[in-house]
Amino acid sequence: MNLSTPFIHRPIATTLLTIAIALAGAIAYTLLPVSPLPQVEFPTINVNAGLPGASPDTMASSVATPLERQFGRIAGVTEMTSSSGLGNTSITLQFDLNRDIDAAARDVQAAINAARGQLPANLPNNPSYRKSNPADAPIMLLSLTSETVERARMYDIASSILQQKLSQLPGVGQVNVGGGALPAVRVDVNPMALNHNGLSMEDLRTALAAANANRPKGSLHGPNQTWSITTSDQILKAADYVPLVIRFQDGAALRLGDVARVTASVEDIRSGGLSNGKPAIIIIIFRQPGANIIEVVDGIRALLPQFQAAIPPTVKLSVVIDATRTIRASVRDVQITLGISILLV
Repeated sequence: MNLSTPFIHRPIATTLLTIAIALAGAIAYTLLPVSPLPQVEFPTINVNAGLPGASPDTMASSVATPLERQFGRIAGVTEMTSSSGLGNTSITLQFDLNRDIDAAARDVQAAINAARGQLPANLPNNPSYRKSNPADAPIMLLSLTSETVERARMYDIASSILQQKLSQLPGVGQVNVGGGALPAVRVDVNPMALNHNGLSMEDLRTALAAANANRPKGSLHGPNQTWSITTSDQILKAADYVPLVIRFQDGAALRLGDVARVTASVEDIRSGGLSNGKPAIIIIIFRQPGANIIEVVDGIRALLPQFQAAIPPTVKLSVVIDATRTIRASVRDVQITLGISILLV
């Protein structure tokens, strides 16, 4: 008697067993995960801090160093790397694989609070942090192009409309916008004119900050009514900055236009993007850990017509890179191989 004998004598049971195995395989096939790489999650946190106008040396010494001293006291840190550029510092912290990422994030926040007293007083915002996986690559890149709309306006559309809508989709973990910057007013100072009038760059900065504030003005009280004063001192157009009085000297007003050139531009003039040779704003999309990459991309593609309808018709939204193309091809090859194996069996 060999192993095949009981199956030969019991054809009905053998058939039912074969059908049960086939059904189990079909159900398991629908539950197979789809991913470009093996699922490996590293407890990693990225910290960013910005100080506009600061040199890389200044960022490294006055921003990165105090933060690194506090981060070095956190338990479970296996690797810490930092890079400083013009007005920006980025610090990446990697923890032990058995370290809980939420607990590590709380420790990072506490370290940032502890280092706040050592950071520059004119730092616009507190350093921010986010949980990240360095092994994860973008799943999709979208581009905004236009023949008539300027790049700053397209960046504003991408960051205020599309970025928020994409972040709300199931499976989408992070959405970054690149290739441009938000609209801004740039003041190009003439150092010779500034020195001739006995002013420094700090004097000019203080005058601009004082003239461009949005503070409460109080209210007017009457016997029967009270009126709130809601005027704003914020200046939004470049032309309104030119006649701004910096100081009075020898009985005459020294205006901003006398010592600087004011233009309507963007926050970062050294950032740009191209798509098929045209100026473009790039939207970079990452998935959440464990999310099915094909389902996430299919969900984004299904809503692209709605996204196009939410932006001006002169701006074109298109797909630049879809990381699921090679994955779909690999899945098709596996499906064909499985089909051939089933027929042969």
